[in-house]
Amino acid sequence: RAAYIGGAAATSNVLAGKLFGIPVKGTHAHSWVMSYDAELESFSAYAEALPNNCVFLVDTYNSLQGVRHAIDVGQRLREQGHEMVGIRLDSGDLAYLSIEARRLLDAAGFPDAQIVASNDLDEHVIHSLKQQGARISVWGVGTRLVTGGEQAALGGVYKLAAIRDAGGHWRHKLKLSEQTIKISNPGMQQVRRFRQPNGLLVADMILDELTPEATPPTIVDPADPLRRRRLDDRLESELLLQPIFRRGELVYDPPRIDHIRQHRGEQMKLLHPTIRRLNRPHGYPVGLERNFHKLKTKLIMEARRQREE
Repeated sequence: RAAYIGGAAATSNVLAGKLFGIPVKGTHAHSWVMSYDAELESFSAYAEALPNNCVFLVDTYNSLQGVRHAIDVGQRLREQGHEMVGIRLDSGDLAYLSIEARRLLDAAGFPDAQIVASNDLDEHVIHSLKQQGARISVWGVGTRLVTGGEQAALGGVYKLAAIRDAGGHWRHKLKLSEQTIKISNPGMQQVRRFRQPNGLLVADMILDELTPEATPPTIVDPADPLRRRRLDDRLESELLLQPIFRRGELVYDPPRIDHIRQHRGEQMKLLHPTIRRLNRPHGYPVGLERNFHKLKTKLIMEARRQREE
């Protein structure tokens, strides 16, 4: 679900397709080819079973010979009124093999046949393959997407941020730590997103709904309080967080997954290209609202004094 929202076009996970309505796409496995005495025989059987959805995995034995076998079966499919969808490469030099596979497919009269690539792809490998002129039309990203790679887990923990006393008044709560990053933010938090008149995103500001916002708006880097960014108070802005439950009642109508995906794509386009680039991207400004930062600093100092008494 998260991958589809993030931009993936389809999934090979049939259960995900059933639960979330994500388009399901895929190819046969190496075991399908290996269960037959010959690769050509396995492709023929696959085409007979799924004549309108044939993407042949060609690298079980010899990738380019596998492409030739796919072409043979594709020609037979065409004679029967069907069309081969494409081939899949799952190992070897993907740049070289895709270029050669494209040449073979085009020469045989299959210019529309897609070339699918897999094999531990990530953004860096894909970027490199594109620079090498790889003729790949579909990227099958799996292991390095679903396992998270170097960022396999998000270190997030719920902390009490505010509590309402018997008189109905909210009181801020804060957790101290020797590590700055682990000091929690107090209050009823909200995020305000600023944008230019042309829609380009400028910055995100974390604020406390219990604390009046300063004018002009200024964000403070929580990791370095000396780094501050003053924003033009004429900028357009919107609040991002919406309540899901109020007093135990559901008050939110969740959008469909395709609407979430579309919104994500639209928001990404509003980021400056230097922020979206793969290597050494420019940082997108996110920080605490100035008065919120003052309140947090005050509460930290009070808590530390109490701890020392």
